[in-house]
Amino acid sequence: MGLFKDSKLITDPLADNNPITIQVLGICSALAITAELEASIVMSVAVLFVLGVGNVVISLMRNIIPSKIRIIVQLVVVATLVIIVDLVLKAFAYELSKTLSVFVGLIITNCIIMGRFEAFALANGAWRSFLDGLGNAAGYGLILVIVGFFRELLGSGTLLGIKVLGDPIEKTGAYAYGYENNGFMLLAPMALITLGIIIWIQRSRNNALIED
Repeated sequence: MGLFKDSKLITDPLADNNPITIQVLGICSALAITAELEASIVMSVAVLFVLGVGNVVISLMRNIIPSKIRIIVQLVVVATLVIIVDLVLKAFAYELSKTLSVFVGLIITNCIIMGRFEAFALANGAWRSFLDGLGNAAGYGLILVIVGFFRELLGSGTLLGIKVLGDPIEKTGAYAYGYENNGFMLLAPMALITLGIIIWIQRSRNNALIED
């Protein structure tokens, strides 16, 4: 039973307790950086590192953190981890770090991270806190990758910068053949619409998620 309970810390955030589609957290980055699949993947990995390691650190320190300054301590931990991520990106993927720009820094204020610190890591051991961080970061990343996949594919006709959908062919009579890039997919409103479609599909498959 213990193993099954621990496994749910990873599986639940991937579906029925997803931090974006169910808890409605981390929406800003889901709208801001998902025009490109590569940026979505990198942001997902960054949050995975910050939340996984941060949860463990907070869990290990939970008995020595004075309650009055626990939020400050949590911010220091997450800010330190975000700085590490930012420096690594600038060292090994400078162009991508410029694309993500301020959004990497905004991981510090990501509600998912601070929420898991406060709601789980402060009350559980290091191993379960690590699994909780892993699961919630994976659930967050899954949505970012799905949204980024469709926005880049339909908006630019590419995936990870590689041409996937062919250039449109000139019109022949009343018909046109090929694919015409839909630039509207690259705008922020389409991120929200794509996310809304995912939420609709998720709730249509599980009636328990529909609010009364």
